[in-house]
This record gives sequence, C-alpha cells and structure tokens, in this order.
Amino acid sequence: MKHSLVRQHIIETASNLFYRNGYNLTGINEIIKEAGIAKATLYNHFASKEDICLAYLNYRNETFKTDIKSFVDNAKEGKDQLFALFHFLQEFFDQKDFNGCWCLNTVAEIPQKNQKIRKEIQKQKEEFILFIKGIVEKNYNQNSDQKNEALAKQIYLLYESSISESKLHQNKWPIHAGLSLCEKILS
Repeated sequence: MKHSLVRQHIIETASNLFYRNGYNLTGINEIIKEAGIAKATLYNHFASKEDICLAYLNYRNETFKTDIKSFVDNAKEGKDQLFALFHFLQEFFDQKDFNGCWCLNTVAEIPQKNQKIRKEIQKQKEEFILFIKGIVEKNYNQNSDQKNEALAKQIYLLYESSISESKLHQNKWPIHAGLSLCEKILS
C-alpha cells in the first residue's frame, strides 16, 4: 500500500475509534489492531498518539467543512442559509454513530497543559465562527464588521450548545430550541 494510503487508513481508523470511544479510552494498540498494521508502521507515520489525534481532528474538520458548506449553499439565500446550520445539525444527529462534537469531546478529555491539541481545536472553532460570519455578511449583513462578528458568535454559541446538549440528552429538542432562538435573533 502506498505511504499516503496507509497514513490515511490509520487516520480513518483512529478517527472512528476516538469518536466512538474517546481519546483516553483508545490506545495505540487498539488503533494498530483495528487498522491491521504493525506497530512500526504506525510509528513510521506518527510519532505519538497526540500526533494521531491532531490528524484525526483535521480529518474530521475537513470533512465537516466540506459537508456543512455544501449543505448551507444548497439552502435558499437569506435567513434560510443561517437556519441551515441547525438543519445540518439535525441530519448529523440522525446518523447512527452520532456522538456529539469531536472537538468538544476531545478537549474535555485532554489535560489543560496540552496546548497543542487545545490550540488546534480553538483554531478550528475560530474558523467555524468565520464561516458563520461569512454567511451573516452574505445573507443578513449588519453593515458593520463588529455587528456581523457579534451575530456570528451568537449563532455559533447556539450551534455549539445545541450539539452538546443533543448529545447529553440523546434528543433533538436542543437543536430545535437552538434553531428557534436563532430565528428570534434574526427576526
């Protein structure tokens, strides 16, 4: 197997395990066994479990960004594109392996001193806020960069709390409540 294909196979295997079982409960040996590779092969591609975690976070984030952008772009222009964030979340919840936000799950498990993973998660969340801000500017422009950013952050907080609480309660009501609050903010 080509070097890049093996690396991708390791990332996808670790991604499934980290997302399903958590970062702390997934060991290197479990990743090796599940991927069907030798220990040397894993360490040929990744120096540490932390490096695998960073690859996992990036893999999930790239997939997420592609999927949510496509979903939002397919919604009717205007407020519907902002509401589409929550409709996307409803579909995400309906997936059989839904386990909440991979970033929030991971950050809850790592020690506070692990700045490498924490900074990666913060970077991804800041990119998401900028994505939402772009939707706001296109569809609900406040004619002020500060106001657009403030609105984007409010919608971001609604989205993040919706995903966290839907995981906790194993129910869609937090997503519906988040959408309802978003509609009130934009009315």
